[in-house]
Amino acid sequence: MVSFSDRTYAILGTGALGGFYGSRLQKAGADVHFLLHSDYEYVNKQGLVIESKDGDFTLPDIRAYDDVQKMPPCDVVIVAFKTTHNHLLPKLLPNVVKDDGVVLVLQNGLGVEDEVAEIVGAARVMGGLCFLCSNKVGPGHIRHLDYGEVKFAEYAVGYHSQGITARMRQIAGDFDRAGIAIKLAADLLLARWQKLVWNIPYNGLSVVLDARTDELMADTHTRALVEELMWEVAAGAKSCDRIIADSFIEMMLDWTVKMKPYRTSMKIDYDEKRPLEVETMFGNPLRLAQQKGADLPKITMLYQQLKFLDARNSH
Repeated sequence: MVSFSDRTYAILGTGALGGFYGSRLQKAGADVHFLLHSDYEYVNKQGLVIESKDGDFTLPDIRAYDDVQKMPPCDVVIVAFKTTHNHLLPKLLPNVVKDDGVVLVLQNGLGVEDEVAEIVGAARVMGGLCFLCSNKVGPGHIRHLDYGEVKFAEYAVGYHSQGITARMRQIAGDFDRAGIAIKLAADLLLARWQKLVWNIPYNGLSVVLDARTDELMADTHTRALVEELMWEVAAGAKSCDRIIADSFIEMMLDWTVKMKPYRTSMKIDYDEKRPLEVETMFGNPLRLAQQKGADLPKITMLYQQLKFLDARNSH
């Protein structure tokens, strides 16, 4: 059994995603440091509780911090909070990532790695895409409903394909030992567009139509709309010279039909009156595709509707 002892992990954002993956890593023996905000007092005393389809567990003792200045520099810094908090990154990242460390960006949307690269340099950035149904149901309490796979890919300025590197394999090995399904991708831009095939229709429509994933798939009209949005995402990818296969779209539809009824992360944010990740998930890909000459009318309409709802919801 290979030890985790040579790699330390920092989790920035101990919520539904960061709390789940960080807990799995610690449970498997990794040295993990968790940055918390509102839950700090509770979790520092009580630890983390994970309810999971793969088995429930509790971590009564975790290394919890409410201030990044108190955290040690780590080998792998996982950015797991919503992109609406990315204005905090310039204050957080320089303190917590080692000189030869890597920042693993587990966030939704497009262009998120660019922001991180401006702070720590492109050579220290890796993208990660999570296919995870998980919710935070209380302080330090995470409920994992379905799936859980993470896909890693190296970042480069301009999103040029970097292939599969040794450090990707090393970090993937830690996730694998923690029981987390892992895939390695040679091309981060393709992987990000593929993730948008799911994120754009389901996150957007769940807010605009006030519906769970199962409700969107059960109605013939909304299912057709989901599929049409997916084809528009594929058109956006094609404008960037990235091809999304028909079979990939079929697989996403099939997965969602089989998925447990799920309220998307954007719907939860909307219901809780939190800011929505409209720009990274809709605005950035839309602008990039438009620059390349693609016309994506349904995604444009969804973006405009979400901007209106997000603004009204924040008053």
